[in-house]
Amino acid sequence: MLSDKRIKDAEKNVGAYLKEGLLSRNTSQTAKEMYIKNSDLSLQTSHKLLSLETDDYRPYLWIIVSAYYSMYYIANAVLLTLGYKVGDKISHKITADALIVFARNKLTRELLEEFEDTKEDALEFMASKTDSLLEFLDFEREKRSRFQYQMDESIKKSKAITSIYRAKQFVFELKKLL
Repeated sequence: MLSDKRIKDAEKNVGAYLKEGLLSRNTSQTAKEMYIKNSDLSLQTSHKLLSLETDDYRPYLWIIVSAYYSMYYIANAVLLTLGYKVGDKISHKITADALIVFARNKLTRELLEEFEDTKEDALEFMASKTDSLLEFLDFEREKRSRFQYQMDESIKKSKAITSIYRAKQFVFELKKLL
C-alpha cells in the first residue's frame, strides 16, 4: 500500500516538475502509440528471455529490466492520455510520481467499475490494489538498480519471475486507462 508520505512526496515533486518543465502538458498520439508498442514488446521480451534460461544462460537481469520497462512505457502512455508528457531528465522518477498524482484516483475508479456490485470490503480491497499496482512501478525501478550487484542466481530468478508477474498485472490494469 502506498504510504501517505509517498503520496504527499509525489504531489510535492510533481508541482516542482511542472514548474521546472520536466513534466509538461501534451497529448501526442504518436508518442502514446510508441509507448504502448514498446510496453508490449518489453513484456514479450521478458517472457522470451525467461524461456531461454539454461544452466549456462541466466538472463535474469534483463528479464527484470524488460518487465520494468513494460511498466514504465505503459505508465507514460497513460500519462499522455491524461495530458502530460515526461521529459528526458530523471524520467523514471517523474513517471512514478506523476502516475501517483494523476492516475491514482482514475485507476481506483476504473478498478471499482469492475466490482461495482460488491460491498464495502471490495472498496477497501480496490484501494489497496491500486496502491499496490503503483508501488509495483517503484519496486521494479529500485530492484533494477540493486539487482546487478547484490544477489545470487536463485534469488535473481525468483525476482525475475516476480517482475514478469507484476509487469503483466500493471500493464493490464493501466491499459484500461488508455
